[in-house]
Amino acid sequence: MTRRQSNRPDRRLAPEETLAAEGRRALAARVRYEGMATHKLTPGDYGFVPPVSPRPSKSPCDDLRPIMREEAANLLRSGVLAGMFSRPDNSGIPKYVWAVDAGNEVYEAKTNPPNTVYHGYRLGEDESDMRRSILAEWRKRCVRT
Repeated sequence: MTRRQSNRPDRRLAPEETLAAEGRRALAARVRYEGMATHKLTPGDYGFVPPVSPRPSKSPCDDLRPIMREEAANLLRSGVLAGMFSRPDNSGIPKYVWAVDAGNEVYEAKTNPPNTVYHGYRLGEDESDMRRSILAEWRKRCVRT
């Protein structure tokens, strides 16, 4: 697998105050998750017909464990509600949304705005700086004491 380019200006977490809670709820109602076969080790398990093999350059979302559609959709919503997204474009849709699962694994969802349908993948070892950054911000925004 090749190292993903992470020095992209559009792949930055927007400031927490970018959208107030009401705006985040409205955004969460607009976005939806739809998997992509190129990010699955076992795409047939997810209903992709014909089941295709993942592209070697893509990060599989199911390399540690299966992430079924409902869980992926919940991760996408939780990321939006926590404000864990890149700066929205003129249509109000962010290109990237990040979330952390119960096992502290970081997932990134991506779309091409104004499209509101996302696909996602786990950030692997080749993205250690981004993973650390998202995990630290998730803890600040979501695990308040």
